[in-house]
Amino acid sequence: MPIVWIPALLRDLSGGTAQVHLPGANVREVIEALEQRYPGMKARLVENDQLRPNITLVVNGAASQKRLRERVAPDSEIHFLPAISGGALIG
Repeated sequence: MPIVWIPALLRDLSGGTAQVHLPGANVREVIEALEQRYPGMKARLVENDQLRPNITLVVNGAASQKRLRERVAPDSEIHFLPAISGGALIG
């Protein structure tokens, strides 16, 4: 089963769990399994049936352009990376 790395900002919903193996053939199915295990997770990741725009999806080390449609294999690693904002360039 694919492994999902849960970002620190969502670990309040996972009881502090940082990674979990979940079934799914694509990211949408993995998120559904994540929601079953940790209610409320889907609302933090998905909006209007799309991955929230402030979330970058990384599968097996590569940023995904397919988002929820991205196919995953049993040995895939899935990361949901929240956008980082703020700060200023000095120079």
